[in-house]
Amino acid sequence: MAARVSARHVMVWLLVAVAAAATCFSCAGAGSVRRAPATRQRLEVQRHLKRLNKQAVKSIKSPDGDIIDCVHISHQPAFDHPFLKNHTIQMRPAFHPEGLLFDESKVASQKKTPSMAQLWHQNGRCPEGTIPIRRTKRDDVLRASSVKRYGKKKHRSIPNPLSIDPDLLNESGHQHAIAYVEGDTYYGAKATINVWEPRIQQSNEFSLSQLWILGGSFGEDLNSIEAGWQVSPDLYGDNNTRLFTYWTSDSYQATGCYNLLCSGFIQINSEIAMGAAIYPLSRYGGSQYDISILVWKDPKEGHWWMQFGNDYVLGYWPSFLFSYLADSASMVEWGGEVVNSEPDGEHTSTAMGSGHFPEEGFGRSSYFRNIQIVDESNNLKAPRGVGTFTEQSNCYDVQTGNSNHWGHFFYYGGPGRSSNCP
Repeated sequence: MAARVSARHVMVWLLVAVAAAATCFSCAGAGSVRRAPATRQRLEVQRHLKRLNKQAVKSIKSPDGDIIDCVHISHQPAFDHPFLKNHTIQMRPAFHPEGLLFDESKVASQKKTPSMAQLWHQNGRCPEGTIPIRRTKRDDVLRASSVKRYGKKKHRSIPNPLSIDPDLLNESGHQHAIAYVEGDTYYGAKATINVWEPRIQQSNEFSLSQLWILGGSFGEDLNSIEAGWQVSPDLYGDNNTRLFTYWTSDSYQATGCYNLLCSGFIQINSEIAMGAAIYPLSRYGGSQYDISILVWKDPKEGHWWMQFGNDYVLGYWPSFLFSYLADSASMVEWGGEVVNSEPDGEHTSTAMGSGHFPEEGFGRSSYFRNIQIVDESNNLKAPRGVGTFTEQSNCYDVQTGNSNHWGHFFYYGGPGRSSNCP
């Protein structure tokens, strides 16, 4: 009897042990499943950082915490592109636009400091034969919605002044105050923009001021080249005002990126870092500081070049990156853009430009002055038939003007949410 009881107990214990082991195994399995995505993401981020952060000849720590890596010109991210593996770097454009006040000797020497500097210059410069690249940090990538979307704008963020559908205008949460020209063929654009540090309400919002060179429709095939200044906590992790560029050949879907965060733009300049902070900044009622940006299509090679100030040719976007812009642009826009995420169901208080309306004028409102286009003969010309566009003029507005010294200009911007912009 005792032996039979013991056998039964042993059987029960075995069943309990097997069940417990199975339970523990399923727990461990669930833990492994939970850990696997985190491990995959960590590896994906590491691989992406390795692709972006090339080996540096020298590294410079900026006062704002950025690390600027001086990377050999032939090792920059552009040359990860399969079509650029055997590309010969063009160290200067074949032609500049006629009518540009420009000393060609400055392209070769690249020594003169522009009136607007970058913060990292306080702690050093990159040697000749290298280009400065802002180092991407792990946290920069993790702030993005995915590793794949890091450094990319959202689809349909372009201002379309030709749309008459109010629902379409606001579907992306992006708002604009711009001047534009369309209806002709354009081979470049130029502007001088004063630089501010607009207030950003939420980290997933941004405020920028830029020029757009556009080709194609506002559907899935839009080509765009963009350059200006921006404040974007999501992209950079702070509220500093930074120089930036952007390009896309498919309306921000799969192609293109900010700065040098993908293969595309080829930089030749050792002085200016894309995505690095600009200083000094304009002050309300005080000193005004501005930057000049020129983007134009070299009529010989066909590449789209960018110049910063009067002294620095930064580099070029190879023409093969684009479909419509491989030939010419059909629209040029200048102005401001913000993201309005409507926190708490109200309009954002993220500011555009200085955060003040155009009617306040010089020293208080933000401006674009001496706006020009490049025509088919490679001449810089005053734009004809300039239009303006804003989704909500009670939140952000734009007013154009003309003068001998400033040529075609406009004031733009606003504070966002207010009693007039609920």
